[in-house]
Amino acid sequence: MTESRNEILLKEGEKVDDLQRNHLKIIQDTDRFCFGMDAVLLSGFAAAKEGDRVLDLGTGTGIIPILMSAKTKARSFIALEIQEESADMARRSVAMNHLEDRIEIVVGDIREAGTVFAAASFDVITSNPPYMTNRHGLTGENEGKAIARHEILCTFADVAKAAGRLLRPGGHFYLVHRPFRLPELITELCAQHLEPKRMRLVYPYVDHEPNMVLLDCVRGGNRRLTVEKPLIVYRSPGQYTEEITEIYGY
Repeated sequence: MTESRNEILLKEGEKVDDLQRNHLKIIQDTDRFCFGMDAVLLSGFAAAKEGDRVLDLGTGTGIIPILMSAKTKARSFIALEIQEESADMARRSVAMNHLEDRIEIVVGDIREAGTVFAAASFDVITSNPPYMTNRHGLTGENEGKAIARHEILCTFADVAKAAGRLLRPGGHFYLVHRPFRLPELITELCAQHLEPKRMRLVYPYVDHEPNMVLLDCVRGGNRRLTVEKPLIVYRSPGQYTEEITEIYGY
């Protein structure tokens, strides 16, 4: 019965991936942007308490709220996505997992999020935003992938501004980004009164440079940052560390 339901929900070129947690699955199209390890790590780094209202800015196909629905008792998740095709896949994934009562997919622009949602109306906000500015390595990739990877439709300043407006005082904003942009990220976050409180750098191997950074910011928080122990992805080629295996739910 589940398989027939999946087939009905799928469109040409799409596939269903098993998320290895609570029997959750997600619809993806390899011709469009597919979620990566960064989204999984962010869902493991972020936290939400029972009854919290959570917003995911730039949700793509809904990976972060779907994963967080399994690990938290948050009351509801709102997922904002500007690309209708990605939002459609997210809606169908939500339906396939019978999560319609907890996750709502909304099509909209992060730059206009302040007019879509009430100010200070979320307890937790998450985001896996585009990492590259529109000047960084923009190639001939298809439009959907380019929008997900490059700051074509919004900048990090736009993301920080939306989070600062929509997050309640004392609420948490969790994000994943690239370490080379850390000075800019912290500047923009502090400008929106989103004080970085925890930072964790992600290293592909123990002897490599970090290629991701996870940040936990509190709206109106005091200026004190805790740098957590490094998160190492691989202990050897193709072999995840124990911590990564636990995050993935294997």
